[in-house]
Amino acid sequence: MNGKWWTENWWVSEYNYHDEVRKDFNLPEKVEIHDATLRDGEQTPGVVFSKDDKVRIAELLAEIGVDRIEAGMPAVSKADADAILEISKRNLGPKIMVFCRAMKDDVDRAVDCGADGIVLEAPSSYPKLKFQFANKWTEETLTEAVITTINYAKEKGLYVNYFPFDTTRAELPFLKRLLTNVTSNSKPDSITVVDTTGSITPMAMRYLVRQVKRVIDLPLEVHTHNDLGLGTATTFAAVEEGVQVVHSCVNGLGERTGNTALEEIALGLRILYGIDLPKFDFSKLRALTQELESLSGKKLAQNKPVAGLLPFTREIGLGMKVLQDYPLAIFPFLPSFVGQETKIVMGKKSGKESVIMKLDAAGLTATDEQIQAIVQATKDAGVNKRGWLEDDEFIEVAKQVLGA
Repeated sequence: MNGKWWTENWWVSEYNYHDEVRKDFNLPEKVEIHDATLRDGEQTPGVVFSKDDKVRIAELLAEIGVDRIEAGMPAVSKADADAILEISKRNLGPKIMVFCRAMKDDVDRAVDCGADGIVLEAPSSYPKLKFQFANKWTEETLTEAVITTINYAKEKGLYVNYFPFDTTRAELPFLKRLLTNVTSNSKPDSITVVDTTGSITPMAMRYLVRQVKRVIDLPLEVHTHNDLGLGTATTFAAVEEGVQVVHSCVNGLGERTGNTALEEIALGLRILYGIDLPKFDFSKLRALTQELESLSGKKLAQNKPVAGLLPFTREIGLGMKVLQDYPLAIFPFLPSFVGQETKIVMGKKSGKESVIMKLDAAGLTATDEQIQAIVQATKDAGVNKRGWLEDDEFIEVAKQVLGA
């Protein structure tokens, strides 16, 4: 086994590791995961987490091994502040961050909640400043407020991530002035490139990260949304340019189409890029995603990567023995690696191999002629149902044939 693209747990394309592919990468030595499920994830329309929910989610995130938990925004409500305080008291391990506006009162709330740091949000894009916040900010007042808040937070001993949201729609000359002025007059610990509207391509993300690095010398983070289905890809593109912290939400929760999914980002970093995540327990992914599905009330798409039902469900009749003996010939990674199981279902696409497997599991025997009849009866039942057969339904079909 190669040890990079092919291990006992995965077998991905070796081209991911070819020198010609990676020669222009600037991969960081390590990547940290900043999970925003408790803040951005709860901004999913209709999602409301109770205090107990939030503590439970934070515990699960700590158990799986994320580096930072964005526990919420204290200014939203007293209940949110109380939940953040309780999470902070638990000393779970990950750094506890809270979301703040560019104002001292929000920093004080973060301190009162026992947070380790803040994510300091302020707009940076033309659409936001021209239309959404036209009556609130000028370039000068915005810059001054950000600098003042960062300096105040640093005086309070907080880690500060400056989060100039909608970065990907900022005009580059303005963005460079803003970042230069902010970092010349205050000392944030890191800066996030924020794709608030999920509207940048991976190549453009790499370009933007390079441009930002030309004017600042601070660790960079990336926060993306999935409006065009590119959230995971643009996050990886940022990592290729040296971004050291990736933001995500479990199950891709978040506004509109959601944030980049924690489960996709963590797995991709490990198996596609070879980036070690020493604290991350991949075997707990399925349990985490199921718990969030329950607590959020938002059902996963059945074909959701990593966490869905269909990625490891097989109806096609061919390759059943291969699936048993050499599952990585079928899957890019083992179901067990991410806490999943292979599910064999019967229906229109079933064949002789899968029928024999299911009969053996049920302790039933059949002649070759009967097996062929069961295959056809199974196909017919699947067509009539317009779906797959559960095991008990298949056994009933098989017994009817055997009885006949």
